[in-house]
Amino acid sequence: MPLSKIKVYAFIGASGTGKSYRAQMVASEKNISFIIDDGLLIKDNEIIAGESAKKAPTKIETVKHALFYEKEEKKPIEEALKKYKPDKLLILGTSDGMVEKIAANLGVPKITERIYINEVATEEEMATARHIRITEGKHVIPVPTFELKKDFSGYLLDPLQIFKPKGAGQKPYISEKTIIRPTFSYLGKFTISDVVFRQIVEYIATKMPSIYKVIRTRVNSTEMGTTIYMDVIVTYGYNIQQILREFKEKAQREIENLTSMNVISLELVAKSIYIPKEDEKMQLDG
Repeated sequence: MPLSKIKVYAFIGASGTGKSYRAQMVASEKNISFIIDDGLLIKDNEIIAGESAKKAPTKIETVKHALFYEKEEKKPIEEALKKYKPDKLLILGTSDGMVEKIAANLGVPKITERIYINEVATEEEMATARHIRITEGKHVIPVPTFELKKDFSGYLLDPLQIFKPKGAGQKPYISEKTIIRPTFSYLGKFTISDVVFRQIVEYIATKMPSIYKVIRTRVNSTEMGTTIYMDVIVTYGYNIQQILREFKEKAQREIENLTSMNVISLELVAKSIYIPKEDEKMQLDG
């Protein structure tokens, strides 16, 4: 189906009133599988193209990105639309003008139906959403947390599950979204030193008798996340493959929990074996 055949809907509401929170619900009511929200093209619960405008360093750049002004920003969306050939598309925006510009910039047909936030949310619900945005800097992206882990490495991500009962005999609406808190957008940019990662893994090692010592840690951090390489000395008497797997899982989980950084890879190498002396063996056995 060519782009000219897509039926385009718009979901409109002021920033921070809960559009992204209710986007999938609105799409579900209209049998729409494809959503454009803040620079992303979302199919059901999966991001299939684009990069979130919420990652932009300034408000002006956020708006420009969401409008697809730049060729490199709109090209992946256009290619995905041609590939998936949706019959319906829901565009989210803060005003009639904004959704019209997004549709024009992406080369899709004019909007045929508009849904406004006050049609699906009460004044009290919108006021609560605004308060959370202003006081806590929280944003909602209408996809599960695992979809965003890589792209939002360094952000604080909280899963949000929604269960909304419908009428008798109808299936309830169930969805998972993600609350993001882009710390540096309102508190200034932050950096996590490689020393922090090293200290985390060394602390975990002290809690595992099977790992005698971490002798070297190499960390490389990028926008996509962190890669970590470690040389360790293992304690004699333990299954080496098993303890390395256990240490790797614990280290990755703890780093992601404490730093909010996505661990792209964590490589462990057992460089040598430590053989405990008799008194140390007794302590380990005890």
